[in-house]
Amino acid sequence: MPVKNKVKILCRSFSDSDNILVAFSGGVDSSFLLYVLRMFSGARVSAITIKTPYIPEWEIDEAKSFCKSFNINHEIIELPLHKSIIMNPPDRCYLCKSILFGQIKAYAAKKGFNIIADGSNADDKKDYRPGMEALKELEIRSPLLESGFSKEEIRKQLREYGLEIWDKPAYACLLTRIPYNTRIDKRDLNIIEEGERLLHSLGFRGARVRLHNNTARIELSPGYFNKILEDKVRKKIIRSFKAHGIEFISLDLEGYRMGSMNPKNIK
Repeated sequence: MPVKNKVKILCRSFSDSDNILVAFSGGVDSSFLLYVLRMFSGARVSAITIKTPYIPEWEIDEAKSFCKSFNINHEIIELPLHKSIIMNPPDRCYLCKSILFGQIKAYAAKKGFNIIADGSNADDKKDYRPGMEALKELEIRSPLLESGFSKEEIRKQLREYGLEIWDKPAYACLLTRIPYNTRIDKRDLNIIEEGERLLHSLGFRGARVRLHNNTARIELSPGYFNKILEDKVRKKIIRSFKAHGIEFISLDLEGYRMGSMNPKNIK
């Protein structure tokens, strides 16, 4: 089915009387959903972003900027690191979604929203996503998934709309950079965030810093390998990580891959 037809079907699934609250991370998928609903549906649309210690500050800033650009009402709720995920358990995503969307649901009920929507797409069913079960339990709508949008289709349509975010790298919370069953420390989260900020500033889009005790494992596209090994660049990265107390800095020769911290037996 042509993507434009999917957009029409998505918008027609909501009425003029709907008051929709979009859980907005600032990533490609939720940005696309928010934009389409705001521009092409008759529903009232607002956005809500949850700020936690494991969400990079730049993601919050980008979410704010996007909503301001399209005059979208935007609320930010700040939550602490919950004790249930302090040890980064394998079902962390399920627990996290239950907590965060529980807060969003309470906010929506208080403010009179009749629909809560998130940006999950059809491709998310192919990956290890225990958080999707929490969304079902809380009756959160996933319009992009319902309409069959793939990530490729979302990016293509964003490009047709002329939005620069069409090729924005995939985001994921900082807890995904730490092995399961490892105690979460705010210092470690800061090291990861600052490390990735540095890598992005050096031109390594979508780079990840995986932390293994006192070792930082850098994942990025193999196309960047020559650049990151340039003497000046390499030394700058080493100095920065050493200044944060990291003893070993490694480059993962497999390159960036989604979910590299997931247990190998999880499909």
